[in-house]
Amino acid sequence: MRPLDGITVVSLEHAVSAPFCTRQLADLGARVIKVERPGVGDFARDYDQRVRGLASYFVWCNRSKESLTLDLKHPQSGEILDRLLGMADVFVQNLAPGAAARLGLSYEDLRNKHPKLIVCDISGYGADGPYRDKKAYDVLIQSESGLISITGTPEEPSKAGCAIADIAAGMYGFSNILAALIQLSKTGRGCRIDVSMFESTVEWMTYGLYYAFEGASPPERAGASHPAIYPYGPFPAGDGQIVMLGLQNDREWAIFCEKVLKRPELATDPRFASNPRRSAARQELKAIVVDAFSKLTAQEVIERLDAAPIANARMNNMHDLWEHAQLKARNRWVEIDTSVGPIPALLPPGAPEAYSPRMDAVPAIGQHTDSILHELGYTDEAIAQLRSQQAI
Repeated sequence: MRPLDGITVVSLEHAVSAPFCTRQLADLGARVIKVERPGVGDFARDYDQRVRGLASYFVWCNRSKESLTLDLKHPQSGEILDRLLGMADVFVQNLAPGAAARLGLSYEDLRNKHPKLIVCDISGYGADGPYRDKKAYDVLIQSESGLISITGTPEEPSKAGCAIADIAAGMYGFSNILAALIQLSKTGRGCRIDVSMFESTVEWMTYGLYYAFEGASPPERAGASHPAIYPYGPFPAGDGQIVMLGLQNDREWAIFCEKVLKRPELATDPRFASNPRRSAARQELKAIVVDAFSKLTAQEVIERLDAAPIANARMNNMHDLWEHAQLKARNRWVEIDTSVGPIPALLPPGAPEAYSPRMDAVPAIGQHTDSILHELGYTDEAIAQLRSQQAI
């Protein structure tokens, strides 16, 4: 038995933040009914065609769900949604600001009719405040939250390489829904959860905020290096591959000089005697490290670092990651089904041994429309009529 077996989630979702949230719930056993536009579905289905014609984002965020197509502007959509929510424990939406309220789907509209329903609204900036109606995409939130200001090189800022603001909001939606389900079991009452992409990302920026406390200078952009610790970051080896390493203290610096650089005299060199001095002299020190590594392959550098031991990693690309020995050794890959056949999928991190996570198919558009409507009491004739009216 999975932790959320028996829990039903209805989601008006698109893109990444809400779908990522509800996929976590599905992983734990929840039944997730994804409501999509007839014909086109979640627009993330069309982001690319990298997975044998399917979109990479959609495959990632939407396994183990049921797809119901429904035109939310059709006169009968309100009745269908009401029946759906009547059997749901959780309602998640990340429609445009104000759209849920216009459809009669705000928490205020739903709480009297469905007092046990947990309503999770995921938006760019939250339900109120001067930014409430502002459009919010992942890169915009990365910028507004200050993340981009500390990411990149000194010459040019960069966004994070994954949809980190969407992921942050999705995970806070997920964790708050789990807490609300526990609360529901104690009180018998549902609640509203208001998750903001902006606030979720600012929470992850709090180190930077405190670093710049009371007018102090903010963290500087340092590429893949650390703005305050050195040597820390990427260094090229003689074969052109990049090795990442990190030194945390003076003891490790001495070991690094002796066992990796093979230059023990550097440990007491006054230019590099403390981390602040090493950081201040990073260009001079970088030249020394690069020169030492230039005589070795990346594998040889890593062997020296591991033997020291000094923290290190390879700079893997996506092809390397598909073949990563650690993921294979821990049996982290399984197969899931899709409309174009089985594909590999990564098991959710942290799943305990007591149960197996749900790893069901990625749904085709409207794949479960008829079965869900039958469950709601609609006859074949009524479903055919809805389809002829393009309501589903």
